[in-house]
Amino acid sequence: MRPVRVLLAEDHTLVRAGIRALLESLAGVEVVGEAADGREALRLTQAQAPDILLMDITMKGMNGLEAVARLAKERSATRVIILSMHADQVYVRQALQAGASGYLLKGSDVTELEHALKAVMRGDTYLSPSVSKDLVSGMLSGKAPATNPLDALTPRQREVLQLIAEGRSTKEIAGLMDLGIKTVETHRAQLMERLDIHDLAGLVKFAIRVGLA
Repeated sequence: MRPVRVLLAEDHTLVRAGIRALLESLAGVEVVGEAADGREALRLTQAQAPDILLMDITMKGMNGLEAVARLAKERSATRVIILSMHADQVYVRQALQAGASGYLLKGSDVTELEHALKAVMRGDTYLSPSVSKDLVSGMLSGKAPATNPLDALTPRQREVLQLIAEGRSTKEIAGLMDLGIKTVETHRAQLMERLDIHDLAGLVKFAIRVGLA
């Protein structure tokens, strides 16, 4: 039986090295590549066609949620497990709605990592036990899930917002997103109008508050 081919996306070098070592300690698992941001993860997924993309949720340039949504739109056969420090239901629901097959907390041990890989390869959805418990409790309580203010934005607008929060210039954003400068300026104007925020500093503060930066 061939090994499970895993691509790892995590923007912190030391953390990525540690996770890779854990993956390589598992029988029947092969790490086929590493990415430091969402864009690189998408490029390597297209090039390597891994079985599983194990991806951090918070990365510069393009975060894990945007990347998994892009893969879902492309109908990629690669299954995605989101790796995160956030146990909040809003993040979990957003990851699953974007198309993730699993949500694994960074505090998980190697046994849970192995369980997650096996479950997702079987076609199941895997959630860390504490995340699953909170999600079920929230559903049973009858309370409506907390709304995410990012839901009001298009994927393109969220990407522009993240890059603005990282301090990228309009020219840099245009280059990274392969867009014209005027198109980026239009996205920025639409962001301000939709969020009722009328300066760049306000956009940056908002992005930090919702976890984009």
